[in-house]
Amino acid sequence: MKRNLIDVLCACAAIVSMALVAQPAVPRAEQPHGAAASAQDTTSTKPKPEDTEVWEPVPKVVTPGVTCTAPPSDAIVLFDGKNLDEWVSNRDKSPAKWIVADGVLTVNKAAGNIETKRTFKNYQLHLEWKIPENITGSGQARGNSGVFLASTGPGDDGYELQVLDSYNNKTYVNGQAGSIYKQGIPLANPNRKPGEWQTYDVVWTAPTFDTDGSLKTPAYVTVFFNGVLVQNHFQLKGETRYIGQPFYKMYTSAPIKLQAHGDHSEPISFRNIWVREID
Repeated sequence: MKRNLIDVLCACAAIVSMALVAQPAVPRAEQPHGAAASAQDTTSTKPKPEDTEVWEPVPKVVTPGVTCTAPPSDAIVLFDGKNLDEWVSNRDKSPAKWIVADGVLTVNKAAGNIETKRTFKNYQLHLEWKIPENITGSGQARGNSGVFLASTGPGDDGYELQVLDSYNNKTYVNGQAGSIYKQGIPLANPNRKPGEWQTYDVVWTAPTFDTDGSLKTPAYVTVFFNGVLVQNHFQLKGETRYIGQPFYKMYTSAPIKLQAHGDHSEPISFRNIWVREID
């Protein structure tokens, strides 16, 4: 019994020895050792600043406005207080008939909505608006208007950023100033008193569509209201609707529209409107 066990152990040792002999030997020159091995590993794996540097394309130079509300050098000025050359009637594309006086554009409710002659896709927009100091009415019937970030048809077709007197004026929160009408509740209420100028600074990312008209990517909007963030890259569910659920319909670029709302309160005013197209 002992002899058989010894024979088995000897046989196993012979097999292991043969396997070791069969392994190819590593040439001596290819066997790093000591400090040389450590240096080689460090050199091959250590990241360098240049690995993450990008040099092209170089961003274009844009000269900022003299104030944060003034148009920068690459802006398209839509209203500078002088005329309505950049605007037409939304109803029939005839010249816009709102009232320009003393550097201010005042809504002419009888003339209806106006929109830009140019169309836009993605952009940065600045505009200023004012509720009359003598405003009357309540709720949605108090200084109501809107900025349609993409006008996709007549009337109120499109995507509306609400304009309203929301200074001590209660209404549904997805319809107050700073809301994406009936969709996006503003994150805060930074309204100033009637008679004081208010500012909107908007970044609009237009929806995109497949060739069959189906939605590819939704619209997004970021809004600063009097310097306060009220919409933070908000994803729209579709066009804004007074009645019914939002939906998307295909378009490539669209005008920006200002609303002449039919409420009976005194008409509001706008000034200093400019836009920067974003590629």
